[in-house]
This record gives sequence, C-alpha cells and structure tokens, in this order.
Amino acid sequence: MKIFKVGESQKAACNKCQSFENATFQLRDVPFSDGRGIVKNVLVGVCDKCDSVTVLPHQSTPAVKRQYEARRKPVEGRLPAHLIDILNLATLEIGASTDFVPSMMKYYIHKLSEDEKAAKKIAQYLKSELASGRSEKRLSLKGRQIFDDIEHLKALTHIENTTDLLKSIILKINEDVLVKRRSKPIENLRNIMAAVA
Repeated sequence: MKIFKVGESQKAACNKCQSFENATFQLRDVPFSDGRGIVKNVLVGVCDKCDSVTVLPHQSTPAVKRQYEARRKPVEGRLPAHLIDILNLATLEIGASTDFVPSMMKYYIHKLSEDEKAAKKIAQYLKSELASGRSEKRLSLKGRQIFDDIEHLKALTHIENTTDLLKSIILKINEDVLVKRRSKPIENLRNIMAAVA
C-alpha cells in the first residue's frame, strides 16, 4: 500500500470532469455520501482542474470510519433500577468493575443475535416478576455492530420494543451468571474482561 503525503499527486478519474485528471493530495473536510455529516481534516486527492474530491486513499479509511461510526445513535433503554443492579452484580461476579457493563451487554447481544435457538428463548424472561418495575435508570450502549445486532435480535425474538429486549437480555445474564452460574458464559466474559482491561 502506498502512503501519500500532502502535496503529492497522481492521475485519477474525476466524475465531475468526466476524464482522468491530475489530483493533488490535500487535507479537506469532506461530506459523507449520504449527506448526513462531514469527515473533518482528512487526506484526499483533489482534482487540479475542478477542485472536487476524486480520490480517498486507503490510509484515510480509518479516519473516515471512525467519524462515520461516531455519528451513529446509541441503543438506549429506560430500565428499573434493580435490573441495573443485576448487571453491576454480574460484573462483580466475574471479577470486573461496573465499567464492564456495556461490554457484557454487547457480548450477550451479539452472541444471541448469532444463535437463533437461544434468542427465541429470551422472550420468556419478560413474564418474570423481575421484568416489571418502574423504569428509572437509563442504559446506553454504543458500538459499531450494536444497532445491527439489536435489529436482528428483534426479528429473531419478535420483541419489537428495545427496552423489553434489553430487559430480557439482562434477565438472561442474571440466570447465566448469578443464578445458575454457568461456567461457559462466565469464562467467556472473564476472557473478554481480561482483553479489554
């Protein structure tokens, strides 16, 4: 992979000019193709003839990806306080701090979204007494894959409400980690905790 520097140039296809033109690499603010946001100060090839962006070098991809992901909305739900307490207790059970709660939730969401058989069982937790209560606390999850995993999980479980889906996942964590103390999920969580600590 060639690394380009500001001021270097190469021939590139310019859509605006409809021809191959010389493009010089510059730092620019470039809008996303969907028009919702801007990537600030990224290295791009700019057509010397019409001044439009013609090339996004491979080295600029991580910066574009980071800014694109940063604009994604978090997955949020308002939950009863005792469900947040369950998450906090589960993190302590595996030897983590409460900062590990989002990682634990994302692990379960991703794992369940890939296991249709297990996913279909989590709706039963909504019938539990623990699923009820006044929703006073907020849980917010951010990440690259979280939104897609949640949408896929909603389709698998037929739980359309995000808050209800989060409740059922928390109660699955409660059963796995605190009630039945299943060794495989606990070991997996400990390995993830060790990797991100």
